[in-house]
Amino acid sequence: MAEQTKKILLSLLFSLIAFGVMIAFFTLQQSLMVAAIVLMVTLWTNEGLPLAVVSLLPIILFPAAGVLSTKETAVNYANPIIYLFLGGFLIAIAVEKTGLHKVIASRILNLFPSSVRGIIFALIITSGLLSSVLSNTTTTLLLLPIALFLTEDIKLKMRLALGIAYGASIGGILTPIGTPPNLILLGIMEEFGMEAIPFVQWIYMVAPLVLIMFVVVGFVLGLGVKNLHIEADLSVKSLKSDQKKVLYVIFGLIVVLLVNAPIKPYYNGLGLSEPGILLTAGLLLFAPPFSILDWMNDRERIPYRIMFLFGAGFAIAAAVTKTGMAEEIASHLITFSNIPMVLFLLIIATMVTFTTEITSNTALISIMLPILYKVAEQMGYDATLIMMVATICASYAFMLPIATPPNAIAMSSGAVSVKTMAMYGIVFNIVGIAFIVAIAQSFWRHLL
Repeated sequence: MAEQTKKILLSLLFSLIAFGVMIAFFTLQQSLMVAAIVLMVTLWTNEGLPLAVVSLLPIILFPAAGVLSTKETAVNYANPIIYLFLGGFLIAIAVEKTGLHKVIASRILNLFPSSVRGIIFALIITSGLLSSVLSNTTTTLLLLPIALFLTEDIKLKMRLALGIAYGASIGGILTPIGTPPNLILLGIMEEFGMEAIPFVQWIYMVAPLVLIMFVVVGFVLGLGVKNLHIEADLSVKSLKSDQKKVLYVIFGLIVVLLVNAPIKPYYNGLGLSEPGILLTAGLLLFAPPFSILDWMNDRERIPYRIMFLFGAGFAIAAAVTKTGMAEEIASHLITFSNIPMVLFLLIIATMVTFTTEITSNTALISIMLPILYKVAEQMGYDATLIMMVATICASYAFMLPIATPPNAIAMSSGAVSVKTMAMYGIVFNIVGIAFIVAIAQSFWRHLL
């Protein structure tokens, strides 16, 4: 009890300090919003209150601070992506219930070295490549049960779960359709009459960065695994009847998602909603001829706390937009005139990378790109290069579970704490910033 009280008081202290600093630069409303966010992030990190409890605090704090009304805050807990989560979790539960993940694991992992480090790299690469054409959320949901099956060692489970989450985030930048910010960039470039980056050229430009980040993440997560072992039997197994049924649902889901993939900015092939597709697939598992899931027995395995967590993330994104905080920060960039291009890229990469930890990358990049275009025009910089760096950095959300769905899903495994994620995440944020600035300055500027 005393320890928990100390953690709550420490969180309140950090919140008050943040308010004191912010009030010197921003409005009262913006400063109160930052103080509320700092309070929640600290409580998530030090686990002063349960994750689900902290995740519901925006419904109280934002209306009290005059940032958002109760309705404007609460509506974020019914965001469509939460139903994408629900559908994906139902599929993941069915995969685990039938043991399909054991078969998939044996077939995928037999392609790679059977060492612990080899398996970490296998999961990172598999997650990244799938995420380049599928939603990073879908990819993480499908692969996580495989990682959890491989070992009972909580330290190794943590590394495997983070490898899948980080691999999905990194893989999403590999293609123009891999993640929403990429499509937003193409849409805004079209709106401003800029020459679009061709699909193949995008992959050619980003592939070196993706490869480097795969290696770095795999190497860091592989540190200290010498004495850890994979206990699971990875011999190839044949499929049972229930496993085939789940596989049919997953295969059908992937086919529909691929057919429905955005082929132009803001245009989805069949006009189908991804949350609707995943929820349909998940609900089918309750009905004949599948009948894999049973509500009475399986409902407790749905991680509702993670759904609350993402509701909090969407509420924070809405608050940042409503208060004009993101626009105000971005507008200050104009003051950085007459500085070398490499330093400006470093500033942009750092700001976007750390801002995307607490707000929607889609909302952030939608606000930032038009402003960066105008800033680049005024400063005589290459607008395409600057906007590309900002867009890629919007996917560098490695520190917090609210930053991106893969992180939240990794948290749902129970093997990853916020503190551990933040510790690894800040390393990958810094490494990612350094490499993207170096690659943009030495490679991209000759192609754009």
